[in-house]
Amino acid sequence: MAKPVLLKISDEIFKETEAIISQSHVSRNAYINQALSIYNKLNRRRALKKQLQHESGLVRHNSLELLEEFERLEDAIRG
Repeated sequence: MAKPVLLKISDEIFKETEAIISQSHVSRNAYINQALSIYNKLNRRRALKKQLQHESGLVRHNSLELLEEFERLEDAIRG
């Protein structure tokens, strides 16, 4: 279901958008929907990156300890 939205867009952005729309033969509505979809994906990716960086930082110390333990085991096996 579509929801009506009232937007205030700067003159510069509006003119640029209208020029692109007229060249691409896409409706203003379709263009804005596509732009918002792309922007939403970008922001979800940014949020995921931030979350992964945070979680990676939380387990970094444990990962280094585990790597050191594997190296000790490897050294012990080699004699």
